[in-house]
Amino acid sequence: MASFQAREPATLDPIDALLSAHGLRRTAAARRVLGWLLAHPDTSYTHTQLQAALSGEGPSALDRVTLYRLIDRLTQVGLLLCRVDASRVRRYQAMPASVHAMPHFECQSCHRDRPLADALMANADDLERAAQSALAALKALGYQGMSMDFAVRGVCVDCAAGPLPEAAP
Repeated sequence: MASFQAREPATLDPIDALLSAHGLRRTAAARRVLGWLLAHPDTSYTHTQLQAALSGEGPSALDRVTLYRLIDRLTQVGLLLCRVDASRVRRYQAMPASVHAMPHFECQSCHRDRPLADALMANADDLERAAQSALAALKALGYQGMSMDFAVRGVCVDCAAGPLPEAAP
């Protein structure tokens, strides 16, 4: 008589689980891109910055077109948030499933993008309720696949504290 051992169900890597749950193939490139962005949740990256961060050689190398297609797919299924800054540059950031609104500050001078979740902690519940209410109203009207982006634009503390422009003679 043969002896059978009960096997534990294979546990999916969290990144593989996310990709599968969103109907995406679990390719090495998809795991690498999503893994990088999830490991840096408070930073948004341009395509060029992502390509530089993920540059490599051999089978793990990502070409420019593959990266464009991946970030486009990841954005379409809601795993990434895509923002277009004042200079019309696209920036990508991991989009946590539990978040309906991601407040951020974009500096008009240095173009750095900073999350405001910590700065707005006291009002985070109000912001989340407002986002959920707006998304629910739009869903009732038939809109689908939505996320919300709260952007505050201005000059950051670092740029504002820089040297003052010289007065014209």
